[in-house]
Order: sequence, then C-alpha cells, then structure tokens
Amino acid sequence: MEIESISVFDMLKIGVGPSSSHTLGPWRAAERWLARLNSKNNLEKVEEVEVHLYGSLSLTGKGHATDYAVMLGLLGADPELIPIDSIDSLINTIKNEHVLRLNGTYKITFNPKKHIVFNRKFLPFHANGLKFQAILKSGKKISKTYYSIGGGFVISEERKNAKRKVDMFNKFPFPVQKGTELLDFCKKEGLMISELVLENEKSLRDDKTIDHELERIWNTMLECMYTGCHTEGTLPGGLNVKRRAFEMHNKLKSDIPYTTPEEWLQTIRQTEVKFRQILQWVSCFALSVNEVNASLGRVVTAPTNGSAGVIPAVLMYYMVIENHAGNFEHVKQFLLVAGEIGSIFKKGATISAAMGGCQAEIGVSSAMAAGALTELLGGTPEQVLMAAEIAMEHHLGLTCDPIGGLVQIPCIERNSMGAIKAINAAELALGSDPSAAKVPLDKVVQTMWETAKDMSSKYKETSEGGLAVGVFLSDC
Repeated sequence: MEIESISVFDMLKIGVGPSSSHTLGPWRAAERWLARLNSKNNLEKVEEVEVHLYGSLSLTGKGHATDYAVMLGLLGADPELIPIDSIDSLINTIKNEHVLRLNGTYKITFNPKKHIVFNRKFLPFHANGLKFQAILKSGKKISKTYYSIGGGFVISEERKNAKRKVDMFNKFPFPVQKGTELLDFCKKEGLMISELVLENEKSLRDDKTIDHELERIWNTMLECMYTGCHTEGTLPGGLNVKRRAFEMHNKLKSDIPYTTPEEWLQTIRQTEVKFRQILQWVSCFALSVNEVNASLGRVVTAPTNGSAGVIPAVLMYYMVIENHAGNFEHVKQFLLVAGEIGSIFKKGATISAAMGGCQAEIGVSSAMAAGALTELLGGTPEQVLMAAEIAMEHHLGLTCDPIGGLVQIPCIERNSMGAIKAINAAELALGSDPSAAKVPLDKVVQTMWETAKDMSSKYKETSEGGLAVGVFLSDC
C-alpha cells in the first residue's frame, strides 16, 4: 500500500468549531468545489446550488453547524481568517433574504431549508459524505461528491491528489508509517523525534515558514484558552450548558494584572500549584478551548475540533507548571512530536469519530500530547512512544454519543480527562523501561482500528445510542 505524506500542519489546522469533520471539513469541501467550478469557467454560470449531506453529516449536522459551514464555504469565507463575530450576521442574511453570494461575488437564490438536504443514507465510501450540485443557466446539472474523513481532511472518491501526497512522502528523508520505523530512524540517525520530524518538514517548506506557522498555531491555542477563560454565560445549541472555565479561572488566578494572553501566561506561573490546583488548571485550560469550540470559535484541530483542548492544555501545563522558562523552542518541539504521533494513528487507523468513535479523537489527542510531553521532560524516543501507547490504551473503545448532536456533552469534559491521562501516561513512561513494555504503539494503533470496525454505528457520531438517547433534551 502506498503511503501519503502527512505534515504536522495537516494534523494541526486552524479553523472554526465545533467539529473538524462536520464543520471544517464541509467548509473546505465547499471551497474545493468553488475552485473546481472556477477552473472550468462555470462559477459565473451557476443559477442554483443544492448541497446534500449524508450519513453522520446528516444525523448530527445541525448540532455540528454543518449547514452553517457549507454556507460559509460557498460564500468563499476562509475559516482561518473570518472574523468570528461576523458569522451570525452572514448566516442570518442568507436565511432571511434567501440570497447567497457565491464565492463572495455571484448572487444566487439560496434557501437553506430547500437547498441543504439532510439525507440519513450512508454513502459506501465514508460515513461523512456530501454532494454539491449546481444547475447552470443553460439548464445543465453538474455535481461533485466529497468526504470529510476527520481532522478537517477532505477527499473525493477518485483521490486525484493522492499521487502528489505519495510523491511527497517518498521525498521525506525519513518516511514513517509506523512507530517501529520512527524508532529505527531515530536510533540510526541519533535524533530525537522532534528533530527527525523537523527534517521531514524541511523537505516541504523552509525554516522561516515552519517557525511562522507553528507560532501561529500556538498563538491560536493560547488565544483560545484566554478567550475561554474570560468568557462567561451559556453555550449555544439548546442544551443550556453553562460555561465553567470562567468561574474555574477566577478561583485559580492570581491578583497580578495582565492585558494580553502572553502576560496572562506569566501570571499563572506565579500561582499556587499543589496537586489539586494543577488538576484544576489543566481542566480549566482544556474546558476553555472546547467551550470556545462549541460556540463556533476559532480553535486548532488537534487532531480534531472535538478533541482540540487536550494538546493546548498539556502544552500550557508544561509552560506554566513544569518549566517557567519554557519558550517557543519548547512549543515547537512539542507540536512536532504531537503531529508525528497523530500521523501514525491516521495512517494506521483513523482520527474520525464517525469511523472510530471518540477513541479516534480524544484517544489520539491524548496519545499525541503524552508523547510530546514525554520528550520535553527528557524522555527517549522509546519512552515517547510508550507514553503515546499508554494514553491510547486507556481510551480504547471510547464511544462518540453526543447529546443533541452537539459537541458539548460529553465532549467538553472528555478533553480535560484526556489531558490528565496524557500527563499521567508521560509520567508512567518516564519511570519505566520501554524494553519491558508488553504493548508497542503499533499494536495499540492496530487494536484501535479493529475496535473501530467492530463498534456499532450507534456509537460513531450518529447520536443513535449511548448518552445521546439515554439523556433527553427535555432533561437538559
């Protein structure tokens, strides 16, 4: 089987919540479709557009704002750059006026209730399918189907870009598919995992670009935590979930004044950090991110939106608890390792809850964070992979059963649990001899995939089982 290249910037993407597979993916699919229309000089000829959502995108699409994402994508808005506070007004204009400016320019009639079709049928290729169909002014119909496969990744069935990605992988100085290959390269070259990953990234872009993009990712994470910790109220969607990070933060913070996220980080370093406070800070960081995510805020897929809080929380833990001298070089090291571990899970299993349940999201994010933290704390490459294995081992079988199809219950709390498990997994690995480990990382990746295939579809982001049917909206 040919393997495609996966960069750290594939695993960590800046986007808008609440879901990478149900929001960011469909948004990017709409962008790709517009580009396709434009390349064939059809964009200005469009009279009418229909979008058909299939399977999991249909079943939990409303709760995941899939309809919003599709409309914003058709408008030509960029999820990395769109002002968050403009989203509601853009959507309301379309809903009220039944007019959409395709790619921001070409005015077409568009009624979301008519032109976005929710179809419970699952397409055979993937659980998250969506089809764009245009009727041109000539009466001709053209359509294209895409699949949102998790983490904001979007593909079409014929995979036209796959060959390019395979070629890129083959040009990596250290092409890695499995954990064993990663360790072999590290041992042979005498490199840490972060150093090896950096060499692969250099085959795709220059050092300045790598640093700039990694810094942008970290700043987005930091700003997201800052926003979540300073915003009170109730999350949208109808469950009336109260934001908790705000009150937790108020109880934990010091009296030292600050005005920016960077100054805020410095003040946290001055707070009391007994065991209970550490638990509370880590949970606060994780909750803050996913409360922002649940309110269509800007987050970093890590590797998904639903699990976006784990990696920032663990990295922030390192910066404010473990190493008060922590700086961008440590952030860079952490993100490079995390991205590589995530790519191993994507290549060998899945990072899509619609395919594998929540083990594919929180489990993978916890493994990524555990391994990255282990290297920062002085662990060997073997201990890094051991930490990732431990974290995933204790998420195996975790289901995805969001109440009301919203990325809120149990999703938000799961990020705090995943972060705490990651830290504990790192400590266990650092205190262990990896040569005596009974379960290698590659085996747990394989087991996760086998578990995913055996898992009932009721527990794969369909809201047809578990908490999603055991708890009634009226109870909330």
